[in-house]
Amino acid sequence: MFNINKNESIEQLQLLIQSKINNSLEYMPKSFNEQQLKALELFNNRLFLEEVVEKTVKFNKDLNFENNNKNLFIIKSVEDLINVYKLRSEIYTKLNYNKEFPEIIEGLNFDNYDKNSAIIYTKTENTITSTCRLIFDSERKLPIEEKIDLDYIRKQYKNIAEVSRLTIKHNKNSLNLDFKNLTQGIYLIIKQNNINGTISVISKEHYKLYSKFGGFNIEKELTSYGELNKIFIITSWDISKISKFFQKAFLR
Repeated sequence: MFNINKNESIEQLQLLIQSKINNSLEYMPKSFNEQQLKALELFNNRLFLEEVVEKTVKFNKDLNFENNNKNLFIIKSVEDLINVYKLRSEIYTKLNYNKEFPEIIEGLNFDNYDKNSAIIYTKTENTITSTCRLIFDSERKLPIEEKIDLDYIRKQYKNIAEVSRLTIKHNKNSLNLDFKNLTQGIYLIIKQNNINGTISVISKEHYKLYSKFGGFNIEKELTSYGELNKIFIITSWDISKISKFFQKAFLR
């Protein structure tokens, strides 16, 4: 019996597809070549999804996450991760954020950064109602580094991570239960996995709330974010300086 290295086989298949994907058959009609191209792209995207899902679930299973909140979870199964991707897609489509957070496969919002992200979510009556991810710093630059150089942040904090893809199904106000649970989850991931500081982009109008957390600082102001024409700010958070308000509102 032969032992097949799944990851190596997938990589070889992806390379083969990539080499063929732009090649057309001159003797075939244009419509055939267009359909072939679409089929190859779809298959390539499917392989990429499987790779992201496999590595993301493994990464999350290896993280420390001790938690007593019955509505707060970390990704441990493929099914829940796919449902997170569906929720992201649903909410971003509704908010017209598709250009800022493009989809490789329609109806599923995911990307390469998921592979080294802690992905947490809340669930009510077996339905995922909110989610957020914390991207761990790695050799690849964090997404936010398109907007700011983080070298000085890395000198200040030994290990950093970027908060992103915060998505809430029913976000009526900034302190609803799902937001509280996700914020608690982010704090627990940071504290239990040797993260010293986080970076995030938030709407400037929400900073009043975040400033109450303790340890929050504005690093840069943005007049827009992609095609979203309003003021955003890049913030850092040092959880060693959390306030009494944060402890009371999010940790009790």
